[in-house]
Amino acid sequence: MEQYLGIDVGGTNVKMGIVDATNGRISNFYSHDTASWRTSGHFIERLGDAISLQLAEFPEVSRVGIGVPGLITRDRTTLIEITAIPEIDGMEIVPDLKKRFPDHDFFLENDANAAALGEYYFGEDKLPEDYIFVTLGTGIGGAAIIDKKVFKGGGGNAMEPGHVPSRNEKVLERNIGKKELLDMANQMRANYTGSTQLPSDGTISTTGLVAAATNGDELAKQIFLEMGYMLGEGLVSMVRILDITTILIGGGISASFEFIMPAINERLNYWLTPYYLKTINIKRATLANDAGLLGAASLCFE
Repeated sequence: MEQYLGIDVGGTNVKMGIVDATNGRISNFYSHDTASWRTSGHFIERLGDAISLQLAEFPEVSRVGIGVPGLITRDRTTLIEITAIPEIDGMEIVPDLKKRFPDHDFFLENDANAAALGEYYFGEDKLPEDYIFVTLGTGIGGAAIIDKKVFKGGGGNAMEPGHVPSRNEKVLERNIGKKELLDMANQMRANYTGSTQLPSDGTISTTGLVAAATNGDELAKQIFLEMGYMLGEGLVSMVRILDITTILIGGGISASFEFIMPAINERLNYWLTPYYLKTINIKRATLANDAGLLGAASLCFE
């Protein structure tokens, strides 16, 4: 039974665990507060200490996958711009860890790219070898998997759908990222005169929005239609550029999936020709909270 060590480096927590390569079962899960490693001034050293403990318990593990929230070099060895953890910008993380663990192989990737690849190897649905992955959360992230491999682009950091131009002279994630979605919801609530269960005091939450839409609240459904309309236009561009028609939608706000799909489908049907529409397939990602860790482990298949 082959096993990999998966590591999901986040701005809040660093999560890691041993992943069964056959079924994706996670064991020896460990999570550490990112802030304490940051303030220590020795982030990579503390990460190495945590890795050492995992490998001591599982000496048969020889491959380690690491997902990070930001830009990395095309050769996947060095951190360029990790916005949530700027202290580690420029660190040669793979060579540094390789020096400490010379008998192990390390695989580094952007976390959205890793999560996308994880859906292929560990997701509930059988996927084709080419698909687009979009994450809806604090920001809007994305990836393209082509021939079962992460599409890197020219410099190594392709597929940033959250930063494509959108409505209101803003990029997409400044329209439908979590904060922006709630700002839009509160504004629409302030102007709404009909009956709604959404609060009018500026405290609408994403869970509250989904709950209201599930209960048939008309305003909540209108808010998600606005979100779906803008996301749908972004997806049209990705489909046209990449010629890929399988799309996965993940991230925390993907709970809104059924409510944004009508507007997404309307935009796709308006802009795409039959060539694309006959094979278009949009589905919700399945790995949920394990996406980061399992995605990191999936890098070890490469």
